[in-house]
Amino acid sequence: MKRVLLLLADGFEPLEAAGFTDVLGWANIDGEEEIELVSASLRSPVKATFGFSVIPNSLLSELNLGDFDALALPGGFEGAGFYNDAYSDEFQNVIRHFEKAKKPIASVCVASLALGKAGVLNGRRATVYHQLGGKRRDELCAFGANFVDNAVVKDGSLITSTGPGTGIEVAFELLEDLTSPANVQHIRKLMRCPKPDQSWRTTPQVES
Repeated sequence: MKRVLLLLADGFEPLEAAGFTDVLGWANIDGEEEIELVSASLRSPVKATFGFSVIPNSLLSELNLGDFDALALPGGFEGAGFYNDAYSDEFQNVIRHFEKAKKPIASVCVASLALGKAGVLNGRRATVYHQLGGKRRDELCAFGANFVDNAVVKDGSLITSTGPGTGIEVAFELLEDLTSPANVQHIRKLMRCPKPDQSWRTTPQVES
């Protein structure tokens, strides 16, 4: 069995979390190996971006990080308080723990900025939501990352992406790291989630 920690900040975006819950949930039921997804936050309930709250499986303080094989981080909205948690010492220490252990870290959208602040993207290829004017891109680069304008970017054990619509692909990338390409293909077929073509991955977010 593989165990994945889904770390939820206040202000997380539901669709970005759902990519992990659904892909890994289907894989747990119908895949080649059991996968347990454990959601955790600094508090319970934790608020999502669009005005509702969820109850995580655990508080972060209750968990032994060594019990997990990978970390999943949905992004969220600044106005909903996302960065208050994402940039907190507690979140930063979790990210550094998984990076030090060389275990997969999968982030969606602006969650890559939390990786950057933790110091794990310095000199690494990564991406982020690219607002007009490049605000988030510039923030990512300030953390030492090498910005790549692709929908999903993988550099070793780190996965970053550009927006909520990429969440399911990030989850499939993580599933492949934890199991196998054949398992990913099997789950895609069951979920009716075809693999996007190359142009989906490489089309710039913002036309120059």
